[in-house]
Amino acid sequence: MRSANSWQAALIEDWRNGGFGLYLHWPFCEAKCPYCDFNSHVSRQIDQTAWQVAYLSEIERVGALTKDRVLNSVFFGGGTPSLMNPDLVDAILEKIRDTWTLANDLEVTLEANPGSVEAGRFKAYSEAGVNRVSMGFQALNNRDLRRLGRIHTVEEGRRAFDIARSTFKRVSFDLIYARQEQAPEDWRAELTEALNMAVDHLSLYQLTIEQGTAFGDRYNAGKLRDLPNDDAAAEMYEITQEVCDAFGMPAYEVSNHARPDAESRHNMIYWRYGDYAGIGPGAHGRLTLNGKKHATEAFRQPNLWLERALGGNGDSVVGALTPQDMAGEYLIMGMRINDGIDVTRFEALAGQSINQDGLRDLLDWGMVTATPNEISTTRAGRMVLNAVIEKLMPDQ
Repeated sequence: MRSANSWQAALIEDWRNGGFGLYLHWPFCEAKCPYCDFNSHVSRQIDQTAWQVAYLSEIERVGALTKDRVLNSVFFGGGTPSLMNPDLVDAILEKIRDTWTLANDLEVTLEANPGSVEAGRFKAYSEAGVNRVSMGFQALNNRDLRRLGRIHTVEEGRRAFDIARSTFKRVSFDLIYARQEQAPEDWRAELTEALNMAVDHLSLYQLTIEQGTAFGDRYNAGKLRDLPNDDAAAEMYEITQEVCDAFGMPAYEVSNHARPDAESRHNMIYWRYGDYAGIGPGAHGRLTLNGKKHATEAFRQPNLWLERALGGNGDSVVGALTPQDMAGEYLIMGMRINDGIDVTRFEALAGQSINQDGLRDLLDWGMVTATPNEISTTRAGRMVLNAVIEKLMPDQ
């Protein structure tokens, strides 16, 4: 057991192990996808001038709390950030440059839906400072795009991808697998097609049915038929690893694949349990302030967040995390990536040792690998990640 003073000293600098990033949430979409449980809304009228004032105000507020830090990444997420006026993105990035010292290799990512892409808008984003785009393809056939509620076609998606590839050096796109009526070999063919298009990064997610979504309601009513069973979904996961490995884009995280040195730097801040500020409706953050790591959460409803941000503070929750909270979050994040966790760091956060009995069981079962100071999941372990994390947590 560490002394209180040594634990506190270790915590003050712990965030540097992961770095510091900024997440900006744009909550608006052209249409709500039936599988989506993100904080996204459809609105016919958006006063982007007012939103600009709110974002700049929040950047200034958070910047005053973190002014001595080097900023490693910026991520515009949503919603559909490619619906933001380029002038708004430019103003935000200019304010960021005025607020923090920037890393020499600052990564600035903007999420885009293929249906909202045109060449002039992408060129303007690039000139503003965006240097990486993540595109929401989700499927490469029109039937499944319609089922997923996407408003773009495959042809529109390919055109948008060509625009992105000609504008940005770094381009990622998302696909969802284990969709209705999808067989493992269907996924193999689609994934191979995607990899032949890919630049340097892919995010590949198994379809999950979230309560509170349109898909959740259909599933509960027995109307979401022909989803692959668990065995077929597991086979698709194995196909994903096999095919991506063969294309030189192995997994570096449970759902993310990249060529060497093309990992998402922003997401690695999350997975390495660094600090990040969250600005925008419903955005979450983790910030070490006055020697304690805090969880922050912004007001979720867009108009309420706008009102509060214009009034001086868009956060609804700011609370210090307990050692147990931090240890759990570090495990949840760190065990998702190939690097795994640093045992010494875990013990510094938790104030106690990792569960040695649980670790021995996981090693025996082939769910993890371990060195004297590192633990990481195997491919089999990543498929049952929640159970792995539960075994490693210290007894209370």
